[in-house]
Amino acid sequence: MTDPSAPSPAPTPPARTRREQIHEVASRLFSQRGYHGASMRDLAAELGMQGGSLYAHISGKEALLIEIVEQAARQFEGALMDLQTDPRPADERLREAMARHLTVVAGNLESATVFFHEWKHLSPEAYARVTAWRDTTEAFYRDLVAGGVREGVFRADLDVKMTANLILSAVNWAYTWYRPGGRLSPREVADRYAGLLLDGLRPPPKEATP
Repeated sequence: MTDPSAPSPAPTPPARTRREQIHEVASRLFSQRGYHGASMRDLAAELGMQGGSLYAHISGKEALLIEIVEQAARQFEGALMDLQTDPRPADERLREAMARHLTVVAGNLESATVFFHEWKHLSPEAYARVTAWRDTTEAFYRDLVAGGVREGVFRADLDVKMTANLILSAVNWAYTWYRPGGRLSPREVADRYAGLLLDGLRPPPKEATP
C-alpha cells in the first residue's frame, strides 16, 4: 500500500525527439571539431543511424548549422528583450541582463560555442540574419547604457558604444571558459562582472558641502 505521506516521485522528463537528439549531437560535434571538421557521416555514427535515415530528418549540414544558430539567437532574444520595458533603473536592468545572458551561455555551452564561433560558415542569407540579430543585441546594450547616462546612474562621459561592446565581450566569451559545476553559478559570475563594471560606470560620489 502506498504511503500517502511519502513525497511524490519527480516527473519523468519527456523523451527527446529524434530531431532534438540530432541538434544535441551536432552541437557537440561542431563545438569540438568545428563545422568543417565534423561530417554528416560522423553525426550519423554518433547517433547510431544510417546516413540515409539522417537525411530523412535534416536536409544537410548547413541546414543543421542554421537551425542551431537560429535557435540560440531565439534563446538570447527571449531572455533579454523584455528588459527593454522593465521599469527598474538602468544599473539594475544591466545586472539582470548580464545574469540572463550568461545563464543562456552556461546552460547551452555547446550550442553557444557553435553560435559564437561557427556562424561565420553560414551562407550569405543566413549570415545576414545572424548579423541582424547581433546588431539588435548590440543596440539593446547600447540603449541600456545610454538610458543609464540619461538617468544619471552612469557617468555622463561614457562612450556608449565602447561600453556596450565591453559588456557583450564579458558575457559572450564566457563560453570559452565557463564550466558547469564550478564554485560560482552563472548568476554569481554575472553579479561579479556587473559589480566590476558598475564601479566604473557610475558617476563619482559628490563631495559633501562644508
